[in-house]
Amino acid sequence: MDVHKITVYGGFGKDDSEEKVKEFSLEVGDIVSIVGPTGCGKTTLINDIELFANQNTPSGRRITINDEPVPEDFIFDPSHHPIALISQHTNFLSDLPVEDFLVIHAKVRGAGEVGSIITETLNFANELTGEPIMRDIAMTELSGGQTRSLLIADAVVIGHSPIILLDEIENAGIHRTKALELLKKYKKIFVFVTHDPCIALMSDFRIVMKNGAMQQLITTRQEEKKVVSKMKQIDDMMLNFRQIIRSGDELTEAVFKENFNVLTF
Repeated sequence: MDVHKITVYGGFGKDDSEEKVKEFSLEVGDIVSIVGPTGCGKTTLINDIELFANQNTPSGRRITINDEPVPEDFIFDPSHHPIALISQHTNFLSDLPVEDFLVIHAKVRGAGEVGSIITETLNFANELTGEPIMRDIAMTELSGGQTRSLLIADAVVIGHSPIILLDEIENAGIHRTKALELLKKYKKIFVFVTHDPCIALMSDFRIVMKNGAMQQLITTRQEEKKVVSKMKQIDDMMLNFRQIIRSGDELTEAVFKENFNVLTF
């Protein structure tokens, strides 16, 4: 079954009251952010999606694919599971070199041109992380940001997963706005758990969580999209400051003013 649409039907919050958002649907090409304070139930929501909840989780939510019950092979056969979850926990048991790891996954997925697929995956990952990922480095030696970057690229390019769930990628030192711009080139459904306003406003809509429940569904309006372009300038400026510090240079008042004066509002 090709995945064209996934629908989440609301359940109950921590106080057992019904969720105010009764349902929402995502179609291929959509980007949604899940926002709210720490402990509000954001991760629980993406876990429900990843597990294809069928009123069998504490939230009582239900998931359908293409307006139909989720096929059993999606649930019980890992090779057919259409969801890739990039969590905050990325410890590897394998010390395989990066290239070997990717080659194995590509062959398992039946990729044709393995060499070109690996190159595309690494190029994608290296667009997101500051320190390039080398083919011969062991998976266990990657930094947190490198690991998350590689897993995102692996899921998008090699995994062919039509639904990608990403949990707080802003905490891994990834160039988040560039990540969204790259991801939009791939026809998939992307769900972000985020505290980052840029990611939230670059999404098509956002789900606001509180007390374990979906409280609001807000579509990103044109006025908010204008704000995003200004926020991206600030984000790029901060990334430039970070690079100055990382490279061992001094962030003087003159350098600060030079960068700040480039901003256009």
